[in-house]
Amino acid sequence: MISEAILHIKKNLNPEVTLVAVSKTRDIDEIMEAYSCGIRDFGENKVQEMMIKIPLLPKDIRWHLIGHLQRNKVKYIVGQVNLIHSLDSTALAMEIERQYAKASLIAEALIQINIGREDSKTGVLIEDLPDLLQYCSKCQYLKIRGLMAIIPKGSDEESKKYFSDMKSIFDSLKINDYKNISMEQLSMGMSGDYLEAMKQGANIVRIGEGIFGKRNYNSQEENKNVGKSI
Repeated sequence: MISEAILHIKKNLNPEVTLVAVSKTRDIDEIMEAYSCGIRDFGENKVQEMMIKIPLLPKDIRWHLIGHLQRNKVKYIVGQVNLIHSLDSTALAMEIERQYAKASLIAEALIQINIGREDSKTGVLIEDLPDLLQYCSKCQYLKIRGLMAIIPKGSDEESKKYFSDMKSIFDSLKINDYKNISMEQLSMGMSGDYLEAMKQGANIVRIGEGIFGKRNYNSQEENKNVGKSI
């Protein structure tokens, strides 16, 4: 049951760690069951799906966009998302700055780092990080609050190494005096490795299957028409 899974996870989390329930492909009833257990932070991968769910769910939910954000979708999330986890390029940062400026709102974001240098994953490479930070430091409507990573699948030791590397980058950026950039949140760790991520310094973990069970992708059929419209 969802409630039992949440209780188990919460017992294992340090008090300062935010649990983001990854609700992609989950229906409203499932999300409300998690909500009734005290979960207020929910993560979605796709803008289309998130836009369907937001008006159907309680207003005090904090929405996290954890999937890749296309530049042409930024305009839809203005004023809707509490934290963007997946800022991965200067081009995307420019579009976020532009769209949020129109509404005179502040976008809070984490920079996603491709720590495993995987072609199949998005995220900025380490050597490109300084240029992205330099641009973000000049923004007025985009504020960087930390880092995010999705590590490669591998052994426990390999996972520990990637998490440790992310924490090192996080700590090194903490001592830099960038305007508009602060290292407050380190989002890493999912259902299978969140305990190790937390040991290495994560203070946001993103858990989907560990809460809701295996995903049912067929449940997204109802979202197709709206997806086409945006």
